[in-house]
Amino acid sequence: MTDQGETADTITILLVEDDAPTCWRLQDALVKAGYDVRTAGTLGEARNAQNDAAPRVLLTDLRLPDGHGIELIRETRRRFPDTEIMVISALGDEESVISAITVGATGYLLKDAFPTDIATTVRDLVAGHSPISASIARFIVRRTQVTAEPPPGPALNTARLTPREIDILWGIAKGFSYAEIASHLGLSRQTVPGHIKNIYRKLEVHTRSEAVFEAVQQGLIKL
Repeated sequence: MTDQGETADTITILLVEDDAPTCWRLQDALVKAGYDVRTAGTLGEARNAQNDAAPRVLLTDLRLPDGHGIELIRETRRRFPDTEIMVISALGDEESVISAITVGATGYLLKDAFPTDIATTVRDLVAGHSPISASIARFIVRRTQVTAEPPPGPALNTARLTPREIDILWGIAKGFSYAEIASHLGLSRQTVPGHIKNIYRKLEVHTRSEAVFEAVQQGLIKL
């Protein structure tokens, strides 16, 4: 078993945070814990940093001056499958949490966590755990309990949606626009919203993130 210094020395972190004082506090805690830390304050800076080298861990805020952290998470997961991704954000609403998890985040902490705790949590993330703030974990449990139904079996679940609807749902999960989904599937742009309305009705959901969450829970799609 390696000690803390030996473990942390091999871990490179890209910290994406636009608020300078917050970034400094987090960076200071991470560096003191022995990590190799690079920082970025915008989506563009983060992309440039990842062009130089893939980080072992991406810690990112969601609200950035030139875009949304969801975009960065999606791109990072596609380009660097082995990079561990954790959100550190003040946003704890359903849309933000589910969106981040469905596009590839494996951890989600609210900014009320202490910087030293976040530094410790990085090691858990790399060890294969999914650190999540307690309030968010409770929300996910409640969300799962509310949407859970007696399992009717994979065949019956899949039969609820047509193959075309499952294809469209997969496109939603990957973050494609309606126009991109239509182009990929050879559909007209005008027909996609109608298919999505049917998907929402069948899954008994009201938003894109809820549809993706429910589809993953039921085994209709895999991300």
